[in-house]
Amino acid sequence: MRRHWRPPLWFVLGGALGGTLALSLAGLIALRYLGPEIGFRNGAALLAGLIGVLTLGLLWLLVRLLLRPVQALAAFAAETRRSGNPPPPAHYGTRELRAMGQSVLDMAQTLQNREATIRAFTDHVTHELKTPVTALLAASELLEDADLGAEDRALVAQIGSAARQMQAQLASLRAMAAAREPGHHGACRLSALLPGLAARHTELRLEVQGDDPLLTLAESGLAPCLDHLLGNAAAQGARRLRLEARATARGAALIVADDGPGISEGNRPHVFEPFFTTRRESGGTGMGLAIVAALLRAHGGDITLTEPPPGWTGAAFRLRLPDQTRQRSRGPVSENPSRR
Repeated sequence: MRRHWRPPLWFVLGGALGGTLALSLAGLIALRYLGPEIGFRNGAALLAGLIGVLTLGLLWLLVRLLLRPVQALAAFAAETRRSGNPPPPAHYGTRELRAMGQSVLDMAQTLQNREATIRAFTDHVTHELKTPVTALLAASELLEDADLGAEDRALVAQIGSAARQMQAQLASLRAMAAAREPGHHGACRLSALLPGLAARHTELRLEVQGDDPLLTLAESGLAPCLDHLLGNAAAQGARRLRLEARATARGAALIVADDGPGISEGNRPHVFEPFFTTRRESGGTGMGLAIVAALLRAHGGDITLTEPPPGWTGAAFRLRLPDQTRQRSRGPVSENPSRR
C-alpha cells in the first residue's frame, strides 16, 4: 500500500460541508455587488455557473478521497473471494480509510495463510498415512488366504474393513481441503447435468420440475455436489429424486428432494458436520454433505435443509448458488468455463 500524506476523515467531511456553505454565502455577497453592475439576472447566472464548477471540484475530491478507496476495497474483497490471491489495491483516501484498508489486507493475508496451512497439513497427513494404510490392507488380503480359524478370520476381516474405512476417510479429507478453495467459477444449466447424473445414479428415477435457469456455478463444481446428494439418497433407500431449479432475484436456487426415510429431528442439526454419519458400519465417512457445504461456501453459496415438496416425505435440501451480481462484477459468465 502506498504511503502518502492523507487528510483525516473529519477534515475532508468538514471541508466539504464548510466549502459548500462558504460558496453559498460568497455567492450571495457577490450577487449584491455584481447585480447593479451587470444586472441581477446575469450576475445570478454567472455566479451559479461558477459555484457549480467549484462544487464539482468538491465532488471530485470526495470521490477521490472516499468513494474510490471504498470501491477499491470492495473489488479487492470480491477478487480475494474469487481467486484467493489478488494484488493489493492502491489506496489514496483518508487516514481512517487507509487504516481500514490495511486491516482488510492483513485479514485477507491471515485467512490465506490459514487456508494454506490447512491444505498443507491435510496433504501431509494423508500422504504420511497412505503407505501404512495400504500396507494394512494388503496384509489383510494376504491373511484372508491363510489357513485361519473362525475367530482369526473375523479379526482379519475387521482389520481389512478398518483399513478401507481409513482410505475412504483420507480421500474425503483431501476432497474437503480441495472444496474449500474457490475454483469453479462460471455457470451451467440443470438440463446439461441430467444425462451424467442419470448415468451415474441408475438406481434413482430423476424427476425435474420448474424451468431451466442459468445456475451460477460451473459444472465442475455443481456436478460433484449433486453426486454427493444423490449418492446419499440412494444409500438411504430412496428410489425417486426430485430436482427443481428456481431463478431468484439474486442468483438461483436448486431444491433436491428424495422419497427416502428422511432425517430425524435429532440428526438435522448435525448433518453438515464433518464425519457425522449414520452409516459408519456400511462404509459411510460422514464427509459428503460437509464437502458440499464447503464447496458452496467457497463460491458464495450455501446449502440448508428445507421442507420436502407436497407428496414427498424424505430429505430435502436447498442449494443457494452464488449471487449473480457477484458473477457480473467478475465479467461475463461462461456456461462452459475451464477450471482455474
